[in-house]
Amino acid sequence: MNEQKAGKLLIIDDNQDLLNAAKIFLKRHFSRVDTECNPEKIPHLLQSDNYDLILLDMNFTIDVSTGQEGYFWLDKILEIDPSAIVVLITAYGDVNTAVKAIKQGATDFVLKPWDNDKLLATLHSAMKLKKVSNENSSLKSQHKQLYADLDKQFKDIIGNSEPMQQVFDTIKRVARTDANILITGENGTGKELIARSIHRNSYRDEEAFVTVDLGAVTESLFESELFGHKKGAFTDAKEDRPGRFEMAQGGTLFLDEIGNISAPQQAKLLTALQNRNVTRVGSNNPIDIDIRLISATNMPIQEMIQTGQFRQDLLYRINTIEIQLPALRDRIADLPLLVEHYIKTYAKKYNKEVHKASEAALSRLMKYDWPGNIRELQHSIERAVIMSASSILQPEDFFFNASHKEDKKNSKFDLNHLNIEEVEKLLIRKALDKNFGNITEAAKELGLTRSSLYRRLEKYDL
Repeated sequence: MNEQKAGKLLIIDDNQDLLNAAKIFLKRHFSRVDTECNPEKIPHLLQSDNYDLILLDMNFTIDVSTGQEGYFWLDKILEIDPSAIVVLITAYGDVNTAVKAIKQGATDFVLKPWDNDKLLATLHSAMKLKKVSNENSSLKSQHKQLYADLDKQFKDIIGNSEPMQQVFDTIKRVARTDANILITGENGTGKELIARSIHRNSYRDEEAFVTVDLGAVTESLFESELFGHKKGAFTDAKEDRPGRFEMAQGGTLFLDEIGNISAPQQAKLLTALQNRNVTRVGSNNPIDIDIRLISATNMPIQEMIQTGQFRQDLLYRINTIEIQLPALRDRIADLPLLVEHYIKTYAKKYNKEVHKASEAALSRLMKYDWPGNIRELQHSIERAVIMSASSILQPEDFFFNASHKEDKKNSKFDLNHLNIEEVEKLLIRKALDKNFGNITEAAKELGLTRSSLYRRLEKYDL
């Protein structure tokens, strides 16, 4: 089938002879052509069918020269279907009529009596616009859905502790500005979560949130990844490709692990931020950028400036506002809320009947150091939910490796201080480590009953 015959056309005019002539000519070029001489039937027609294109007369018998009736029905059509492509028919075509019609939402207009070739060319152009409009609408929907899906895991920031209240207060103050923000904190504290929350509460929330893990970008691909490249710019450049700055146009660009980039990379990034434009690799044409920049690092930036590892002028560019995220051990009051949240999340994901953690389990979790912060807690809860055979998580469902500061401190016998309780504590820890936190197996290893081991765990606050 011819490409032009893919669309459905509706023609509305009070001249029946014109309708007949138009239908005879246009049915060779459209898959279906419907005609109507009574504009009052427009609502019913549009609610009963989907038309790719509407050809609408501007002057009906009630008002034969001003075009006001045509404007009225144009508004009605767009009210029913805001995406409708409407071409107006007028015998009084002048600049003012065309400008007003297009301002009100018309795609184009044709003069009658028309030339068939010009009419067909106008309608074909309108059909192309409809196709592009549909594609853009689809892409926009996919784009919004993509970021909605990505945002699901960051929908809420969980915490009521004082350190987190300070973070929330800062987010409220800075979100609806375009100030560049630097988020600092240890690995696993949720820096990207905070960046997404700032974007979601900003004026740019309907545009893209684009992330770059600078720690994973090689020196050779840095410019291409951030600024884009032209086809043939280097061996693998098989097509033009926009960089992350362009992808974030109008939205937010999140540069994670910014403390990891080299001095040459810092210089290139600074130039782009100062000039507010980027130039694709292989091109000489700068592209203006309009982004909100949020950066993050777990590195000691101030110390790196003192040692010459990070440029101070770049720091000034990226941290108009700095948000310091507390480690989990510094907001341990939030742990019960986090545990509850992740149990619900993973019980649903893995279809497990796990409802909560026992008081003993929570007590053990509260005493742990959490060197991996929220990320480590999340993984611990996920593993516990998967492996648990009970609806309530117990202390033995959690296994912590020797990275715990207290485990490290007590990992060897002190032959100068052979305190019997300290030796027993160490043996219990080793048995738990060896059996991956399984209380039953650890008790067997130690020659104890489960209840005896639980009493010792409580006694030694383990």
